[in-house]
Amino acid sequence: MDNQENSSETIRELSFFERYLTVWVILCILTGTLIGLGFPQFADAIDYEIRDVNLPIAILLFFMIYPIMVQIKFSEIVNATKRPRPVLLTLVVNWAIKPFTMAFWAWLFMRHLWGPWLETEVAYGYMAGMILLGIAPCTAMVLVWSYLAEGNMGYTLIMVAINSLSMLFLYAPLGILLLGVVGVPRVVEMTAGVGEAIPLGYLAFSVGIYIGLPLVTGYLTRQLLIKYRGEGWFKKVFLPKLDNVSTVALLLTLTFIFTLEAEEIVRLPLNIFMIAIPLLLQTLSIFFIAYFAAKLLGIVYQDAAPAAMIGASNHFEVALAVAIMLFGAGSPAALAAVVGVLIEVPIMLLLVRLSLATRSYFASPLNLQAQ
Repeated sequence: MDNQENSSETIRELSFFERYLTVWVILCILTGTLIGLGFPQFADAIDYEIRDVNLPIAILLFFMIYPIMVQIKFSEIVNATKRPRPVLLTLVVNWAIKPFTMAFWAWLFMRHLWGPWLETEVAYGYMAGMILLGIAPCTAMVLVWSYLAEGNMGYTLIMVAINSLSMLFLYAPLGILLLGVVGVPRVVEMTAGVGEAIPLGYLAFSVGIYIGLPLVTGYLTRQLLIKYRGEGWFKKVFLPKLDNVSTVALLLTLTFIFTLEAEEIVRLPLNIFMIAIPLLLQTLSIFFIAYFAAKLLGIVYQDAAPAAMIGASNHFEVALAVAIMLFGAGSPAALAAVVGVLIEVPIMLLLVRLSLATRSYFASPLNLQAQ
């Protein structure tokens, strides 16, 4: 077994923050909501955007992802390309299954189960926002989920790159198709709007900010420190200093998100619940589809976990940006995208714990090269 395999399979000891992450998440949700309600001026201060990217949250995302990137041996990426099955599984789940299951859950709940309690226009808006989430696979936070689940980071990075490129070509056609299938009003007029509103420049900019910047910085940090200080110093002195940086940045991000959305949470609690239920079912169903498929295909845990995480999570920044461009900042579609943000972190953390608890059911890592 080579060094890459050893590095991928070593079980990390959970830090204090990671061990009690559920407690910290609950505290951050409550703290963020209370700050947003009690100090609205603070919410205004952190709602600072550049090209539709919230700058404070972008900075926190950098500190979430940078400590992960700096630990990646880039030989892992080369080795991951030699095992096509996990990559193909993720592509099928993300683009051939996930968008259509999201459209189904949106149609079932908003048109039928919740329909009697919602105005027609509001119901259609929620469906549209959910669909825009479903066709935007995650390309940033999934690095955090994969890291916490002790997944193969080289493989995760490859899938992030593939999904980022795929969105440029598939987001608009799938949006046009599925918005029409569920019968969003004025879909003919909106069809042109979806194509025009897909922010290709924004996609490129967000990928550069959320992925490119921490990737390049992490790579350069690793190479320079190992070159001038040695690999021993890098592993024993530098890396331990980053132990809790990702986790603290994650918790601060969650606090900021709930601070920004506190008024909406209090103003429309029932509507948020109505949106959250189908989004929860979507997240769980896609995770288990990918996870069980990986098990059936004999894919090792280190690749199975990120394959399931990538499918289950969403690129909510893109979905929210497109919802605002198409329907407006205060629209039901934008609210649906925001709810996706609110539920993703707690749910994905639970799935991380589930993955770690079931890792023994997967194929032996000794079979990595056989895939």
